[in-house]
Amino acid sequence: MMLALRLALAALVLHLVLVLPSHPGALTPGALLLLPLELPLLLALLVAGRGARWLRGLIVAVLMLSVALRLADLAMVTAFARPFNPVGDLPLAAAALNLAQGSLGMPMTVLAVLAALGALIVLAVLLWRATGVWGRLRPRPRLLPVALTAALALLVVAQTGAAMGRWRLPADPPGTAFATRHLTERLVLVDRTLQDLREFRAAAARDPFAGAPDLLQALDRDLLVVFIESYGRASLDGPLYADTTRATLQGAQTRLADLGLAMASGWLASPTQGGQSWLAHATFANGLWVNDQSRYAAVLASGRQTLFHHAGRSGFPTAAVMPQITLDWPESAVMGFDTILAAQDLGYRGAPFNWVTMPDQYTLSAMDRLLLDPSRDRPAVVQVALVSSHAPWVPVPDPLPWEEVGDGSLFTPMALAGDPPEVVWRDHDRVREQYRKAVAYSLRTVLDYAARHAGDAPLMIVLGDHQAAGFVAQDSRPDVPVHVIGPPDLVARLAAQGLTQGLIPAADAPVRPMDQMRDLILSSLTDPAP
Repeated sequence: MMLALRLALAALVLHLVLVLPSHPGALTPGALLLLPLELPLLLALLVAGRGARWLRGLIVAVLMLSVALRLADLAMVTAFARPFNPVGDLPLAAAALNLAQGSLGMPMTVLAVLAALGALIVLAVLLWRATGVWGRLRPRPRLLPVALTAALALLVVAQTGAAMGRWRLPADPPGTAFATRHLTERLVLVDRTLQDLREFRAAAARDPFAGAPDLLQALDRDLLVVFIESYGRASLDGPLYADTTRATLQGAQTRLADLGLAMASGWLASPTQGGQSWLAHATFANGLWVNDQSRYAAVLASGRQTLFHHAGRSGFPTAAVMPQITLDWPESAVMGFDTILAAQDLGYRGAPFNWVTMPDQYTLSAMDRLLLDPSRDRPAVVQVALVSSHAPWVPVPDPLPWEEVGDGSLFTPMALAGDPPEVVWRDHDRVREQYRKAVAYSLRTVLDYAARHAGDAPLMIVLGDHQAAGFVAQDSRPDVPVHVIGPPDLVARLAAQGLTQGLIPAADAPVRPMDQMRDLILSSLTDPAP
């Protein structure tokens, strides 16, 4: 009786590991009822191998790898709405730790990491013991070949059925029913990614604007490409956010029109969701679809000419204003920027807003002071990546009169106010409310900046980098808004490409892939278009 109980418990441990879903949508009690058809083969192998330590070690290692990959899928689908790609996503672990530290604090982050490592160690020990229980079983010798043959046949039939779309619960997302199938899918994904990278490198070498002279000669003023962090379509369409965002845009539209500025808006499909803003920045600047870290590395190494390379070659000073960059940024050397203003270069003397280094209003004020000197001979082409609407969205700054922004020290009381992230993030409704306020703050700041400079208006292209994480956006679309603001003649050039007049894009307006924006800008602002 005791042996039967131990065998059942050991089989249950293996069963739970094999049915662990790789998609949040499958984390239901029904997942436990799936039949992991690898289980009979594993048990038969353990019995046939008489518990050999090398065999047990191999089985435990493969199962732990499978668990790690499925947990990585759960994390990536939750954060970025896509599965984990072993080729390009490993560097994201460091970024995730930095974000967790900013959102939860160092003690909670360390505790969470130690808990995760401890859980994996406990699981490995349980698997080792479970394989040992079945490895000590001694059935009749004649039964072993029959058991092995039957188990292997069952697994082959199951895998064939899975490949044909059978043997899966109707609500079970792809890749979750069988652990071996999930491992196979990851191997196929790696192979496809490597092939895709070869094709991507060839595409990066083809540039219709390479060597074209006198680009952007219609541009007689500064061009500001302003990314608003986590500003996605949900902010205009989502029931939790639309009223606030649309009221903000409508009010600014009236004000800017009264000041003589033109506006046009549309939708772009971002290459990322939930994070990895740099992929959107690279896609926009390079005119290539950069949707993972492996493509990002490939485009940096390709020598591809960005929007900023072409602008610089045509005589425009180029710059990047990046308040979120707090460490060395060696990639910037190949992005086409003459000047880079990172966090330490912007001179902020206030307290940080948790992970957010400085408020957007300070960033724009410092950009004017340090970069956009009216006495310059040539207008500049500048990328600005604003950060106030980045998670954890607490606290949200209040706007100051622009002349009082100074060195930013007046923002310190705001940065120290309210509940810390570790309190707010216990309640998803509070997180969503803070996100709503943060996006509204960023939009108001940018639009107020445009109004403040209406007398000598730059051409501004204001866009979101990506949707917020799924549980916040509650919208699976990759779409982000794009707004063009500036003098009527220049806005009309870009609006001719299918944009809606005003700051609120039409709901049925076409969604343009973000990688088309580089060529659209170069062709629209060049006469004649090359």
